[in-house]
Amino acid sequence: MTDEFIGSDETHGLVCAHHHLYSTLARGMPAPASQPDNFEEILKMVWWRLDRALDLESIKWSAMLGALEAVERGCTAIVDHHESPEAIEGSLSVIAEACETVGIRVLCSYGVTDRHGPDGAKKGLDENRRFLEEGGLGMVGLHASFTCEDETIESAVEIAESFDVGVHVHVAEGAVDASAVSRLKDYSKDNWLIIHGVHLEDNHGLKGTLVHNPRSNMNNSVGYANPVRFNNEIALGTDGIGADMLEEFRLAYARHRESDIAASPETAWGWLTNGYRIIPEAMNDRVVWNYPNMDPWELAFSTGVNPIEVMVEQEIIWANGTSTRVDANEIRAKAAEQAKKVHARLAEIV
Repeated sequence: MTDEFIGSDETHGLVCAHHHLYSTLARGMPAPASQPDNFEEILKMVWWRLDRALDLESIKWSAMLGALEAVERGCTAIVDHHESPEAIEGSLSVIAEACETVGIRVLCSYGVTDRHGPDGAKKGLDENRRFLEEGGLGMVGLHASFTCEDETIESAVEIAESFDVGVHVHVAEGAVDASAVSRLKDYSKDNWLIIHGVHLEDNHGLKGTLVHNPRSNMNNSVGYANPVRFNNEIALGTDGIGADMLEEFRLAYARHRESDIAASPETAWGWLTNGYRIIPEAMNDRVVWNYPNMDPWELAFSTGVNPIEVMVEQEIIWANGTSTRVDANEIRAKAAEQAKKVHARLAEIV
């Protein structure tokens, strides 16, 4: 995409290679009772409480808002990783339908975990299988190996292979998951998505595309993945912090440049465009921007670059500052209502 659009105000639709659409409702959530001191405590005190507070209605409006905000930033394709242990069955279909309503592409997966016992793990596996059996576009999700029993990992791999799809899994995001390679190496394939990889060794041996999420890694204070050290293909995600992929590209470049004075924005731009390896259909989408030259060397230093028109396949889904498919004000109002309910439920979850 680099050469094709230099000197042009157009690009293909952008791809977010790792998202948590359910986290759209996290904004404004009550702070935990005490300050987390490390990454594992952030998971336990924040995110693992939030996902337990979700029901199918909140999942719907969180996905609707997340999809709408993606379109507003020129992102037409999302690879989503979902968890809602109190509302597993049907959750992936709710997300897929929400994204279809807004008009964007999505690959869904449910992040299976043994945190809620073997029954919870089975329900997560069953949801991945059900969604794929019914023709849903997706992968098989695992939360992270440190929260999964060996049998659960094996079952997830078996489901993925039976549908010829990859596994979408967090790997070595924090030191708590340092054993991930030994747990996953014998299973990984080129169609896997390896998320984060901050604490991986340079020659870790896992196959698949590694998805770099620089803003999230900084926010969780887990370190810098420095993805140029890996042999894997690298793509860019947000880990649930919106889907502004131009902004994520800028941050990926700045973080890279901070560690290497010779770093070029073309490297981070390559990571962004590797999203088309995961969702190639996004190359059929078109975004017209308010900037005349979509050159990574200019975009790395140009804020305020916004879409004027977004087209998915042949349908214009965004024009004149608004969605052509849905009522943006209604989505924001409904999502705000659901956020209040989710935040209220958090008070009951320890």
